Amino acid sequence: MHSFIPNPALRGTDPVDALRLIRSEQVGPATFFQLVKFCGSVAKALEMAPGLSQRGGRKKPIRITPRAEAEREYERIRAFGARIVMYGEAEYPRLLQFVPDAPPILTIKGHGHLMRENNLIGIVGARNASANGCAFAKKLASDLGAAQMMVVSGLARGVDAAAHRGALGTGTVAVIGGGIDTVYPTENAALYEEIIASGLLISEQPFGTAPHAKSFPARNRIIAGMSRGVAVIEASLKSGSLITADYANDYGREVFAVPGSPLDPRCHGTNGLLKQGAVLLESARDILSNLSPMGELPLAEPKLPQFSEPPAPSMNDDMIANAREAVLAALSYSPTLLDDVLVQTGLTPHLLMAVLLELELAGRLERHPGAQIALRSGEIA
Repeated sequence: MHSFIPNPALRGTDPVDALRLIRSEQVGPATFFQLVKFCGSVAKALEMAPGLSQRGGRKKPIRITPRAEAEREYERIRAFGARIVMYGEAEYPRLLQFVPDAPPILTIKGHGHLMRENNLIGIVGARNASANGCAFAKKLASDLGAAQMMVVSGLARGVDAAAHRGALGTGTVAVIGGGIDTVYPTENAALYEEIIASGLLISEQPFGTAPHAKSFPARNRIIAGMSRGVAVIEASLKSGSLITADYANDYGREVFAVPGSPLDPRCHGTNGLLKQGAVLLESARDILSNLSPMGELPLAEPKLPQFSEPPAPSMNDDMIANAREAVLAALSYSPTLLDDVLVQTGLTPHLLMAVLLELELAGRLERHPGAQIALRSGEIA
């Protein structure tokens, strides 16, 4: 049910309004876009979201970010020499526009024109990588850069840092887990500045935010979503690199993995990827030969509606109340496909969207990868 994960173009939207909405309580990327689609515009979504949250069962309406607060963040970003890029704009990563949970807003610093090409390749791997792993990552990045590929990584220690260093001469993109002004780990402070000089920094986190546990998987989805493929060099079985590979698979990207010794825990994850069908990676040629057919395809920005006027749904409060009851009966604490909920309840897509928005804004619903949803345990505010 792809209509439930729309990516409307945001051209013409006040960036401060967009900041207000995405920074508001209970509003994540998917909810942001669905609110814009359902309400008709970002400005209308800001008005309607609190009431929707209460209709979903919340005692107090969600907090909408005050305009003054969003303006302060906007000015801090500009004073830092960074800028806001909204979905659909020229400096927004082109392939990232086609994933269901694309960030509506990114903060960038550096050379934004790098995002206008369809030549990005992600390189990720262990933070505690071996010397050989780092050396391979650096050479791989250098060779890919020489072949006009743009290396994307997460500015972590180990493989990430080595990949960035290998690609400094040709340009590299770092997607960071904190705000655009946050250097983590601090040992990469000099590398952070070098990337700004010749490449690009990207973040979806609020300015001044320190990285936290949930921000790293979010960062990983951006790396996977903006890249044509993802190369994994040394990864344990429970590593962030495998999360990035999972996202890449979900988004239809190619996954490459470097084989390693079965005696080294840092190679268990990459060897597992190879068993699952990843492309064996020994040199840049393995990536270039697999991605070259895709590189010949033209890639245009998606042609999407501007949502200047709100829709006029033919539904009343009684219909929504009955639909809410049906949806709650169909859901459990285990993830369920949206399509299955639609079939089981017999609701129209627009009516189901209304109920899901209410429940999510009320904190009673959570989204899972693969267009799945589940009830959220715990008290609602």
